[in-house]
Amino acid sequence: MAKRKRKKSKKNLQKQRLQILSGLLVVLVIVATLTSETAIYQSPKINQTSIDSEENRKIAWINQLAPYARELQEKYGVLASISVAQAILESDWHTSTLSTKYNNLYGIKADVGQKSAVLPTQEYVDGSWITIQGRFAAYDSWQESMKAHAQLLHNGTSWNAQQYQHVLNADDYVVAANALTQDGYATDPNYAKKIITIIKTWHLERFDATKK
Repeated sequence: MAKRKRKKSKKNLQKQRLQILSGLLVVLVIVATLTSETAIYQSPKINQTSIDSEENRKIAWINQLAPYARELQEKYGVLASISVAQAILESDWHTSTLSTKYNNLYGIKADVGQKSAVLPTQEYVDGSWITIQGRFAAYDSWQESMKAHAQLLHNGTSWNAQQYQHVLNADDYVVAANALTQDGYATDPNYAKKIITIIKTWHLERFDATKK
């Protein structure tokens, strides 16, 4: 009888060991799952912080430009939303060399004798993009650049004073954006669409003063 008890005792001991091992495996699985879920949960937080910071930077820059854009609309007739949206697009949110180093927010070319900088730029010619060296105006401040842009649209070019008349006559940003392409401001066939998308995304139309 004693031997049988010993056998039963060994079986019970093995059973207990298996239960303990099973329990440890379950705990390890739970810990691994929680760790994985925590990592997955924390990762977006880091990315979201970066996204929020960039978005705040963009909002701050829009709010910096908007008041002066409204002043220029009152004086020159260029919708504030168009002025700000073009600055965003042309300067790539004030990150381009032309914008950060030379205060040229719009890619405006330099006149003869004007302070300038030569930089590579892309032009859409005969259905494809090409890179050329362009001579661009260099300004002492971003306000000077915005004013030069408004004056260009208001006064036209040296060869056509009415060049941007459709832009000036536009009562809303959609018409004005399409008029930029119509009047030859940019060679990009998608230029108007890009401007309209920027205005809609950031609700820039709220800065437009009602035209009289």
